Amino acid sequence: MFALPNLAPSQWAVILGAVGLFAAISLYSIWDAFHRDFGSSNAKFGWIQLAVMVPFFGGLAYLIFGRKRGRRL
Repeated sequence: MFALPNLAPSQWAVILGAVGLFAAISLYSIWDAFHRDFGSSNAKFGWIQLAVMVPFFGGLAYLIFGRKRGRRL
C-alpha cells in the first residue's frame, strides 16, 4: 500500500524539523491574530482564514504584513 522511504535518521530529523517549523509559524500566526484588534472582525477573520487555508505562506504573510495592522489587546 504505502511504504515510508528508507531515509537516514538525519534526513528524517531535517524533514520533521521543517514540518514542525512550518506548523509552528502557522499556529503562532493564528494565535496572534486571535489576540489582536484589527478594527473589524472581518479583517481578523480574514487573517486567521488565510493562515488556516494556506498553512505556511499564509502564516508568513500574516507575520510580515498583518501583524502591523492589528494592535495588541
